[in-house]
Amino acid sequence: MQFCEECGSMMKTEGDVWVCGSCGHEQPKGDSDAEQFVSTEKQSDDDVIETEEGANFEGKPTAKDVVCDECGHTEAWYTIKQTGSADEPPTRFFKCQECGHRWREYN
Repeated sequence: MQFCEECGSMMKTEGDVWVCGSCGHEQPKGDSDAEQFVSTEKQSDDDVIETEEGANFEGKPTAKDVVCDECGHTEAWYTIKQTGSADEPPTRFFKCQECGHRWREYN
């Protein structure tokens, strides 16, 4: 991302020049521009929390202090997700290891 030296707005590329979207200032794109930018690798999926219906909970942490309303089993996989604002506690989503029933717990 390049910012305008004149007004500080974000610039876009047009051919071999950077052009400011606000004031129209132009500056040439140099070969050294690439050295100023940082590239990141693709985010891995191991820290993504899946809570939709088809989510795979297997391999997630296990809660042994819960009871499934459907079958009475006392072990379930769970994930935690911040569903409200940052000052509210997170929500735990469970999936029974026995019957696959899903439920949530608000703290």
